[in-house]
Amino acid sequence: MSDNSFNSSQNSLINSLIQIFSAWKETPSYLDIESTAKMLAPIAQYTGPIEPVVNQVMVDIVTSMGVGISLVDPEAKHDEKWVYTSDKINWIYSDSYEKYLRGQGWNNNLIQSLSDVSKNIVGLLQDPTSDGTWDRRGLVIGNVQSGKTANYLSVVSRAADAGYKFIIVIAGIHNNLRKQTQERVDEGFVGKSSDPNNRCLIGVGHNKYPHPATLTNIYQDFNKSTAGHSGWELNDFSKPIILVIKKNVSTLKSLFTWLKEMNVKGDGKISDIPMLMIDDEADNASINTNKEDVDPTKTNFMIRKIVGLFEKSCYVGYTATPFANIFINPESYDSEAYNELFPKDFIYCLDSPTTYFGPDKVFIDDVTSEKILHRIIDAEGFISLTHKKDEQISELPPSLYQAINSFILVRCIRNLRGHVNKHCSMMINVSRFIDIQNTVKSLVSQYTKSLEESILANYKMPNDIAKNSKHMAELNELFNKEFTNCGFDWPQVKDNLYGVFKTLKSVVINGKSQDNLDYAEYKNEGLSVIAVGGLSLSRGLTIEGLCISYMYRNTKMYDTLMQMGRWFGYRAGYEDLCRVYLSDDSIEWYAHIASATEELRSQVKQMRRDKLSPKQFGLYVKKHPDQLLITAVNKMRSGEDLVIQQNYCGKLIESDILPFSSVLNEKNISLISNYWKQGFGNGLNCIQKTNKGWFIKDVDTEQIENFLQDFQAHSKFAFKKSNALKYLREISDICPKSDILLISVGSDNNLENFTLGVQTRKSAKLFKDGQYWKTAKSRVASKLDEMLGLEDEKLEQAKSNCSNNNISDWDYRNVRSKPLLMIHLLEFYEHNESNPIENDEIRHSVPAFGISFPTNLHTKSIEIKVNKVWLESFMGSVYDTPDEEDDWDE
Repeated sequence: MSDNSFNSSQNSLINSLIQIFSAWKETPSYLDIESTAKMLAPIAQYTGPIEPVVNQVMVDIVTSMGVGISLVDPEAKHDEKWVYTSDKINWIYSDSYEKYLRGQGWNNNLIQSLSDVSKNIVGLLQDPTSDGTWDRRGLVIGNVQSGKTANYLSVVSRAADAGYKFIIVIAGIHNNLRKQTQERVDEGFVGKSSDPNNRCLIGVGHNKYPHPATLTNIYQDFNKSTAGHSGWELNDFSKPIILVIKKNVSTLKSLFTWLKEMNVKGDGKISDIPMLMIDDEADNASINTNKEDVDPTKTNFMIRKIVGLFEKSCYVGYTATPFANIFINPESYDSEAYNELFPKDFIYCLDSPTTYFGPDKVFIDDVTSEKILHRIIDAEGFISLTHKKDEQISELPPSLYQAINSFILVRCIRNLRGHVNKHCSMMINVSRFIDIQNTVKSLVSQYTKSLEESILANYKMPNDIAKNSKHMAELNELFNKEFTNCGFDWPQVKDNLYGVFKTLKSVVINGKSQDNLDYAEYKNEGLSVIAVGGLSLSRGLTIEGLCISYMYRNTKMYDTLMQMGRWFGYRAGYEDLCRVYLSDDSIEWYAHIASATEELRSQVKQMRRDKLSPKQFGLYVKKHPDQLLITAVNKMRSGEDLVIQQNYCGKLIESDILPFSSVLNEKNISLISNYWKQGFGNGLNCIQKTNKGWFIKDVDTEQIENFLQDFQAHSKFAFKKSNALKYLREISDICPKSDILLISVGSDNNLENFTLGVQTRKSAKLFKDGQYWKTAKSRVASKLDEMLGLEDEKLEQAKSNCSNNNISDWDYRNVRSKPLLMIHLLEFYEHNESNPIENDEIRHSVPAFGISFPTNLHTKSIEIKVNKVWLESFMGSVYDTPDEEDDWDE
């Protein structure tokens, strides 16, 4: 079948499915579409892969998003319904924006969801026509690359319709991100290109449209002369004014000076102009950096001063990594800069659309992550994690060459799937230093040039001849290993490989680069790009059609690490082709952060039900265990000890570091057996069987304390074990009883003759120098183990409480009212180097435990003291953090 006929049959099948399911009254599931697609494929003469077809249909008719959940101060005197009850609002801007999205291919379900959510958020702002002096502070939490920009453009449009006259969008700390945001604001709100050389109508601006004014353009950030050279004042504009500015101290000072000199009246305030400030990547104002123009204290100070100039103002931060924002002191006040930016009035958690390719698929779901994730284990000899600025790089790691080969194959497969005119990108992030980024880009360009020459010479040759080429042989081998289920065979892919290089380019993206990542230039033919960079590439910039990501960095900073994850987003028609290359440590940390962030969002929902305020939520999160990690990195560099409050409410603490010593492990096995024999104090008759082991209900919490006290932990886990015990004792008055799960796989246990069945963990790492095992992703329990032992009523309650039917361990934890101790026997594999032929692997049985705390302990915390020695043992002596980057705009 030719390429054209293949694409035609694919489109025919997609159109047939859309026609069928558009008529359904209920939303079809993925399985509904998949089974129908398989049935219709022969009729459409389609022989390709079903997955991209189903994904495309999901995007076209099924994609939807929930309305999210908000946490609002229940004591605040504020009418959230004003936006629904006002009969004076003419929704011109918001209706035009929705029409624009429809023209961009958004389906009606998603547009309606976006409309509902933005209306809810605007309702949490103040009615701009209301009298008096007021200010509102809020935070919107989304997921990385999940459509936050579309959301705040919808909010901006509605706010302008409602009467907000001055709108400021703060778009990150880099010029390329500010430019990208300006382009989106031009298309989605202004309706005219801000290119001073071509102010044509674009996006929403066609036909009759009341174009807002903008004092910034795609080339120029705000400065005092830009707005002031004509003596403009805000009241000189009859329509809304919008600025898109960089989060830069100089820019903010220029804006403040202009506002104060040209617009402030006798009382020192701007009294008749309702102002809305959108702070995109809001957490980035809180990074710990010594760079003068992005100093968090000065940036924060200037933002607060600008907000304080207005008698009527709303500040809304947008972020995917909310930890830094929540840790703002809600009581902080400055006589010159006024109140802090803490979201005192509301926190709004956005739901991700159903087709979002997010952290759960990449890091948490074991089935999908096994295919997507590739572990980097060969890079250290080529680009070390802790390299200096002047390190010489002469060769790339073999895994990076493999990743580039994967990108070439994926671009080819996407072309065969009909994506020739769609963008396709690869991201490489291996250094914070510009000189090394330039070297890597040069080596990548050399390699892709040699690939192109080899493919040109061989792609039309018979395979037995082509495979004599090293490059062609490697591509063939990689295809057979990774992509045999793509819907095409190797001869088809080989015959089309050379077409990949038609628009392929390598670029380096940083604050001083002359390269340009401009997808609009290639909108008709589709850009294929390998982008090398560091901070500029990581922070907020959308990388279109990202398929392959290669990141080798040693940061453990929450917000920095998660923002480096540009691989999240929407991958309709090629999700199955996406690959992410990371080190073991990064995989572990991403998995942890993904779980922690999701739990934070779930906690918003729980506290909403409990009628708590954002301030109470902020005080709770300030005692979150992960705050220790963030605060320690930011505050302990001077070497002083740090005392901090910790709250383990809703947390699962697991013994992810376990002793290698067989003596210690045998003692722990005997300990479990001894406690079993007396049913942890309740007797054998109280033990219930589950489909994965045994459950003991209502054990004295003191029994668990004694068990954990006797359990022989490795010294590297002793700190966490001690804290878990301390917290267990702290809550014993609230939780005098606990439950116990003995997870047992494949063992025919009975009450009299007890042996735990082992759970195989081949992915655990053995550190012989320290004599300990480290479990993958720092997890011991399998997903959803915490549902075991729950009554049917509780299981139904957990299901009804979860978001988007994506039930998690936290949802089961949330319906428990007391601690849960889980006991495991893990089987680890040690490679036998002394006798690899006869006995390649030695098996080790290693007991482990996890303790899950219920979610209703918001007020309970313990005091923990740590020092720099602890920090360095945990983080390492070298910090890969933003203040070490030299990738900054001048």
